[in-house]
Amino acid sequence: MIKILLAEDEDNIREVVELYLQKEGFTVFTAADGECALELEAQYRPDLLILDVMLPKLSGWEVCRRLSRSAPVLFLTAKGSETDKMTGFALGADDYITKPFSPRELVARVKAVLRRSGLLPEAGEMISLPGLTIAPLLQTVTCGDQQVQLSPKEFELLLFLIRHPRTVFSREQLLNNVWGYDYDGDDRTVDATIKRLRHKIACSGYHYIHTVWGIGYKFEVPVK
Repeated sequence: MIKILLAEDEDNIREVVELYLQKEGFTVFTAADGECALELEAQYRPDLLILDVMLPKLSGWEVCRRLSRSAPVLFLTAKGSETDKMTGFALGADDYITKPFSPRELVARVKAVLRRSGLLPEAGEMISLPGLTIAPLLQTVTCGDQQVQLSPKEFELLLFLIRHPRTVFSREQLLNNVWGYDYDGDDRTVDATIKRLRHKIACSGYHYIHTVWGIGYKFEVPVK
């Protein structure tokens, strides 16, 4: 599930944007000031950030400078001059929306940024593999001709592996990328989830998730 951090100090704007994003199936974390935004970014590692420039405590620009990892950034602000926009883009912003704005336009811009970043498939796009079909937006997996019920973490792990084919990940790397750095579990969590996932997609007749002894796991599309 795609995670979005929304940092906006105006309550009504924050609530409306959060509602529209949630309706599209995104997980949304909200902050009312820049310091809170940085804390949430480090804790949840969002896939995209929407930052108001004029945030209390730390500006959106300063938050962008201090991010712990690279992620798409969309600035949402009343500062619409060319100079302000150039400053935002110089900091690595992927888009810039000025207030007042349409929530529907904002959602469309968010989806466009996610698609350009490779985090969101084109509308209606399916991931088709031998014996397996995945619909990322609907979070469904079809194995052969039957739909497989996966838990949210099983689906997130499967999608993460699919998006990084043939890449070997250690258990710690999978914990960090799927469960998050703040997760208190251990390596056995990964092993147990992989075991369940393998069992659930075994109906495809193909072996996708491979153990790399002494290192971890990798996802590989079988070739006939």
